[in-house]
Amino acid sequence: MSIAVSLLRGINVGGHNKIRMADLRDLYIALGMRKPRTILQSGNVVFACEDRDLARAKGHIEVGIREYLSLDVQVILRSSADFRATINNHPFSASQLMEPRKAAIVFLSAAANGPAVAQLREDNPGREAIVAAGSELYVYYTDGMARSKLDNKRMERALGVGATVRNWNTCQRILKLLDEFAA
Repeated sequence: MSIAVSLLRGINVGGHNKIRMADLRDLYIALGMRKPRTILQSGNVVFACEDRDLARAKGHIEVGIREYLSLDVQVILRSSADFRATINNHPFSASQLMEPRKAAIVFLSAAANGPAVAQLREDNPGREAIVAAGSELYVYYTDGMARSKLDNKRMERALGVGATVRNWNTCQRILKLLDEFAA
């Protein structure tokens, strides 16, 4: 049995793609996932899965959301170990983490292409610091996320992969839930 984190892209944002977390938990149970727990209202789910093939589990979840909740939502899945490694290997400085709402991890559906990341940095009109590492980008939103033009759509267009962003506070809450899950 593996423990996984699923991050749903673009739900409950601005009144669009509304999903109640209770409905999401019920769906995961119906799909055979065990002990699904949600964090916040943005589609962060920690759960146990008998299928060690996370790509297959991701497909089941996306189909389930489409069929039972009538929404076409991209799901990005990480194993517990991968999520922890992403957190542990962050490039943020101590002073950047003093403003955790400005530090964010962009979880990508596939590894970012080096030239595409370089082009994203070059074309970015803001002052964000962008560090790529495998299937994640670490972004420090110097002027805050609300003012930034470096949004999800811009990153997806530039990189050619799906993306969903979680700030440092949210990542820490997910990590805490993973710790509780493992206990």
